[in-house]
Amino acid sequence: MKLAGAVCLVTGASAGIGRATVDALAARGARVVALARDGERLAGVGERQVVCDLASPNGVADEVGPVDVLVNNAGFGWAGPVAETPDLERLVAVNLVAPMALARAFLPAMVAAGRGQVVNVASIAGYVGPRGEAVYAATKGGLIAFSESLRYELRGTGVGVTLVAPGVIATEFFDRRGSPYARAWPRPIPPARVAEAIADAIEHDRDEVFVPRWMSGVARLRGAAPGLFRALAARFG
Repeated sequence: MKLAGAVCLVTGASAGIGRATVDALAARGARVVALARDGERLAGVGERQVVCDLASPNGVADEVGPVDVLVNNAGFGWAGPVAETPDLERLVAVNLVAPMALARAFLPAMVAAGRGQVVNVASIAGYVGPRGEAVYAATKGGLIAFSESLRYELRGTGVGVTLVAPGVIATEFFDRRGSPYARAWPRPIPPARVAEAIADAIEHDRDEVFVPRWMSGVARLRGAAPGLFRALAARFG
C-alpha cells in the first residue's frame, strides 16, 4: 500500500528501530502516530505522540482512532538463565500479548475499509532459539506464528501482514537485556536499515523480511535440518 497520506501507528517509537521507523515512514509521506511509555523521549517524534505502557494496552485504539498501518515494534529482551529471568510476565505481555491485543483492536476498522497492513517486528531469535534467551525467543517465536496464522485469516480482505525479523541491531536493546553483545560476528547494523526494510515491505506488501537478508538462510537451515543446525550451534555458540 502507498504510505503517502497513510496513518501509521508505530509502537516503541522513542528509540532504536521504532524511532528510525517513524522517520522512514514520515519521509515517504505517512502521518505517523508515535507510541512509547517514555513521554520525555517521545517528545517531537512523529506527527502525534501517545504515551502508553504496553504491558497494559487497553484503550489504545480508542485514543488513537483508526489507522492504515500498525507497526508492532515495542519490545525488550533478557539474556540469562530462565530461573533468573526478571519480569517474565512483563516480557511476555509487552513482546507478545500487546501486539496481539493491538491487532485485535485495530483490525476491524482495517477490514471494514478493505485496506491496511499489520507489521510485526520479531527477531531471528524467534526462529533459532539462541542459548540464554529462552523467554525472549519464545515471545518472538510466538509472534512469528501469530503473524503466519493471521495472514491466512485475512487473505482476501485487503489487509496484509508483514513479519520483520531483524538480526543484531545497534540499539540500546543489548544495554537493557542484562548482558552486552560480545560477539565479533555478526556485527550490529544500524536501525535505519530495519526501518527502510519495514517501509519497503509495507509499500510492496511483503509477507516476510529478514534484516540483513542473509539471516533468512539461518532460519531456513534451522527449519530444514534441525539436527545439523543444533550441532553447529553447539560448536560455534
